[in-house]
This record gives sequence, C-alpha cells and structure tokens, in this order.
Amino acid sequence: MSAILSFIVAVIVAAVVLMIVSRLNLGLSVANFTSAIIAALVIALVSAVVNWLLGALGIGVGGGLVGLIINLIVAAVVLMISDRFVAGMKVNGFGGAIVAAIAIAVVNWLVTLLLAQLGLVV
Repeated sequence: MSAILSFIVAVIVAAVVLMIVSRLNLGLSVANFTSAIIAALVIALVSAVVNWLLGALGIGVGGGLVGLIINLIVAAVVLMISDRFVAGMKVNGFGGAIVAAIAIAVVNWLVTLLLAQLGLVV
C-alpha cells in the first residue's frame, strides 16, 4: 500500500476506535465521525510532539511495568491536551483520560487483530 493510503486507512481506523470508545462511555466522548477523524489527527500530532519532547529531555519510556505505566500516563496526557483542540471531543478529567487510554489501546488491538485476520493489515 502506498504511504498516503496507509495513512488514510490508519486515520479512519483510529477514528472508528475513538467512536467505539466514545459509545462505551469510558471517559471520552466524540460528537460525530467528523470530530473523531479530526481528533485522531490531533491525537497523532500531539502524541508525536509529546514523545519528541520526552526524547529530547532524555526521558526513556523503557519496557516492563514501569514502561507500561509511563506510556499510559503519556497517552492520558495526550488525550487531555487533544481535548483542548477538538471542539467535538470531551475528556472527563485525568481519571477519564486514563480509562479512555486503556479502552483505546484494547479496542485498537481488537480492531487491528480483526483486520489482520481479514487480510487488511493496517
């Protein structure tokens, strides 16, 4: 797949994941699919900037339980920052961001697994 098509598919999958998590009422709400697409783009951009800043500061994420906790906190902070830029997205505090980050990770894993089983690797 070309890079542009892969990017478009990844954004659509991320938007679908956001819509699913939004409908589960787990600390994140998205008004509609257009807001979900914009949120997916903003989350990707904010995540890239935050991860770049962590790398520039020499803060390594690492692996294991500590790495998992750091990744979870970074994902929650990214959601809370992204909430400020997307009109149709609402994160319910830090606790809601943590729950939403876990839900997004689980739903994203399930959607990716399903797409891989169907031969549509993202």
